[in-house]
Amino acid sequence: MGLCGSLTVDHKIDRPQRVCVQVPVIITTVLDVQEATLVDLTEDGGLISGCSLSEGTRFQIDYMSETIYAQSIWHEVDRTGCRFIFPLRDGALYQHLELARSALFAESAAFADASAGPIRGFGRRLA
Repeated sequence: MGLCGSLTVDHKIDRPQRVCVQVPVIITTVLDVQEATLVDLTEDGGLISGCSLSEGTRFQIDYMSETIYAQSIWHEVDRTGCRFIFPLRDGALYQHLELARSALFAESAAFADASAGPIRGFGRRLA
C-alpha cells in the first residue's frame, strides 16, 4: 500500500459562502464592453454569466455608477469566474450581497421553523 492510500487529509479552505444573485452588470476590458450577469457573489469574487474572458484578463465591472476591478481566474464558453482586486466592503454591489445573504438566512430560518413541527400558539387547539 502506498503512502497516498494511507493518509487522509482534510483540507478545509475558509472562504465566504457564495450567494446566488442575479445582478446585471457591464463588463469592460481594454478591447470590449459587454453586458453580463453576476450569478453568484462573495466579498472576494463572483461568477459572471454571459461573457467569457481568458484567464488572467483584468477588467472592470460597472454596477449602479460604481466600478469594481477584477481579474478572470477561469472561463468557459459563456461564463467567467473572477476575483476582485479589492474585496467588497461597501457600495451598491456590497449592499446587494448583504441583502441577498439576509434573504438566504431568513429563508433557511423559516425552513428550520417549518420542519420543527406544528406551530402551537395561544388560543390554538390541535387534536
